[in-house]
Amino acid sequence: MSDTWTEQHIPDQHGRVAIVTGANTGLGFETARMLAERGAAVVLAVRDVEKGEQATARITGDVTVQALDLTSLDSIRSAAADLRATHHRIDLLINNAGVMYTPRQTTADGFELQLGTNHLGHFALTGLLLDRLLPVPGSRVVTVSSTGHRIRAAIHFDDLQWERSYSRVGAYGQSKLANLMFTYELQRRLAPLGTTIATAAHPGLSRTDLLRNTPAVLRTPVTWIAPLLGQTAEMGALPTLRAATDPAVVGGQYYGPGDRREVKGHPKPVSSSPDSHDQVAQQRLWTVSEELTGVTYPALTPQPEPS
Repeated sequence: MSDTWTEQHIPDQHGRVAIVTGANTGLGFETARMLAERGAAVVLAVRDVEKGEQATARITGDVTVQALDLTSLDSIRSAAADLRATHHRIDLLINNAGVMYTPRQTTADGFELQLGTNHLGHFALTGLLLDRLLPVPGSRVVTVSSTGHRIRAAIHFDDLQWERSYSRVGAYGQSKLANLMFTYELQRRLAPLGTTIATAAHPGLSRTDLLRNTPAVLRTPVTWIAPLLGQTAEMGALPTLRAATDPAVVGGQYYGPGDRREVKGHPKPVSSSPDSHDQVAQQRLWTVSEELTGVTYPALTPQPEPS
């Protein structure tokens, strides 16, 4: 595989349908733009429809907007019903939307905001749309994680919603670790079917408004470092796009920027933390996620418990 994979390596996407969450700005916008310019029919699944419509005006191609609030299971179910009615097939589901380092808040359903948005919302959306992907050879679910999955990160099954104490950084790390554990467990369950794969990606240090909630103690260093060491949203979107479109990608791979620290550079396969590969924890998280969201994946047979 090329060490300098760029936008020009994205294969022709005509005839394919791609849904990108959080696509009205930043990484999601660039992901949607590049897919549309390669011919995909792209759905911007966004909370703010007006901003989504403004984003479509800046993209050349077949682009539509779907209202989706990942902090509300009612909104997720409504969006999934709309998408199922409009699209009989889905080739790409890109779980991109996310929040980072937010103050302690809860979703409409009482979930800690970062876990609820970054993981549980996407878990529910994927489950509700999966039967539109499974019949499509080469279809993919791509979930955007972060190097933050290594930072103070664990799945706190004894206090998943951070009700006893709260850490912005720890809660973010938990949600991004959950993204990877979901991807690996989803891939294991998809593998016997042979049509759809699950992959993950992270953007490195990209200059987007996701940094707006950085804690005060970190804000000044980040403000200086991001412009110097980080990369544009266009470059930050490339790992996601490679995970979504490169014919050489296999299920369960994780893509990130190619420099030594995975901060910037052209996308390549990268590794994730040992915790992310804990199959017992992956399966436990899957079960808890089903219980919390009420969304199950009946088409997928759970694989045997690891010994």
